[in-house]
Amino acid sequence: MAETNSIPPVTVRIGGEDHTIRANVAPEYTKKCAHWVDDRISEIKGQVGRIESHKAAILAALSITDEMFQAQAQAKEAQDASIRKAENLLLKLEKATSEDEEP
Repeated sequence: MAETNSIPPVTVRIGGEDHTIRANVAPEYTKKCAHWVDDRISEIKGQVGRIESHKAAILAALSITDEMFQAQAQAKEAQDASIRKAENLLLKLEKATSEDEEP
């Protein structure tokens, strides 16, 4: 039996064009993502000036991807720092409890 999507499609405006999107997420989330992309395209068009829509979309995709990669790297650095701190705390705790056990 085919699975039906109970989430209705949502129409968003990106780069001056309407797009109907079907997704397995809340329509508000789809709208938020579309707004982010539309803003980035508008920003690029403002910086570059007259540019073809598909080229602005490509530059927006590259810019958003760069932003994502930077955020992933920052998250990884934060995770690594947290792991190091937890390991240091564990060593201190183990040392403190082993000292308490000595006669």
